[in-house]
Amino acid sequence: MSDKKLAVLGIVAVCMVTLAVVLSGVSGRPKTAPDTPAYLIQGLDTADIGSIVVGTGQETAQLKRQGRHFVLANKDDYPAETKEINDLVTKCLDIQTSQFVTDNPANHKDLEVTEEKARSVVKFFKGDLSLLTGVIVGKNTEQGQGSYVRQANSDKVYVALEVPSLRSRALDYADQNIVSAKREDIESVTVISPSGQYTLKPKQDGQGAMLENIPQGKKLKDTDSNRVLIALTDLRLTDVKKKSAETAELKPDRQYVCRLKDSTVYTINIAKKDGKTYITCQADFTGERPTTISKTESEQELKEKEAKLLADDKAKEFTAKHQAWIYEIADWKAKDLTAELSDLLEDVKPEKAEQIKQDEKKPEESIEKQQSEQTDKDGRPDSEKAEQ
Repeated sequence: MSDKKLAVLGIVAVCMVTLAVVLSGVSGRPKTAPDTPAYLIQGLDTADIGSIVVGTGQETAQLKRQGRHFVLANKDDYPAETKEINDLVTKCLDIQTSQFVTDNPANHKDLEVTEEKARSVVKFFKGDLSLLTGVIVGKNTEQGQGSYVRQANSDKVYVALEVPSLRSRALDYADQNIVSAKREDIESVTVISPSGQYTLKPKQDGQGAMLENIPQGKKLKDTDSNRVLIALTDLRLTDVKKKSAETAELKPDRQYVCRLKDSTVYTINIAKKDGKTYITCQADFTGERPTTISKTESEQELKEKEAKLLADDKAKEFTAKHQAWIYEIADWKAKDLTAELSDLLEDVKPEKAEQIKQDEKKPEESIEKQQSEQTDKDGRPDSEKAEQ
């Protein structure tokens, strides 16, 4: 073999050794080989989902299947919203990967795809509590384009260019709305407290509130009284508990009663404890439920009967849904539901006092006005009449 060929083989051998050294030095680093875009979770049968846990530590949403629906396991099995559950599952199934990174668990911590360091964690369990699958979302990539993600039951880490927001509060998956009465449907509201009660009604023009038997010399504060009147147009919970021996210690001492034009009456019982406000609620249809329908009745009469039937059914459904629960509400909403009459009233300023106040500000104008008032019909002041 010639010296030239030996030299070439020597160079190749050196290159191979150098390459082996380089590869051994990076074998523990994340791999960055591109891969075909694909869904992170594939082949999930949602009927197999027995429970879901979103988040880690104390701040988690624990969702459990009950029949065809889900409940909030860490909120006394309060009903979850099917729409919210479907939305969560869809978000997880829609995550697409654009690049494979690594399958070495030693790299998970640096990429923040461990459950302890992850930005978002969603785990789906079977009915026997064994792990079905899940999503773990880590930190953003160094280039800022996408995030590191992996399945909860896999060591493989990928880059996902788009990762949806995955909420981890239990109540994010419940209907937080309690009552949403329309302003135009409100006939009156009555606030009852240990110091007495008062009733507000909407003004005929639909703007603001008016008070029955308003005390003489007083008038309503427009903004404050209107807030009390429409308090049930948006009544939402901030927390929920099932009625129990513990909650029986809450003694309601106030009521907010809202009467609608369709004869529905919402009653909100209110209690305070440790600086928090708790309510129970019910609805009653106070009208007469139609029992018969005649073929001779007009279309208008039939519509009126139908409206009464719907109102009665809606009130019964509302009470059945809420009767087993006690809700905590926000402080600002509690203030609207429990406002004392004295807080809604202010003194009416006498016109004379207001005039005196204006005269004090403009003494010259006040004197001219007094002289003008002393002038007779001929335009002559009293002083000239006296001289004559």
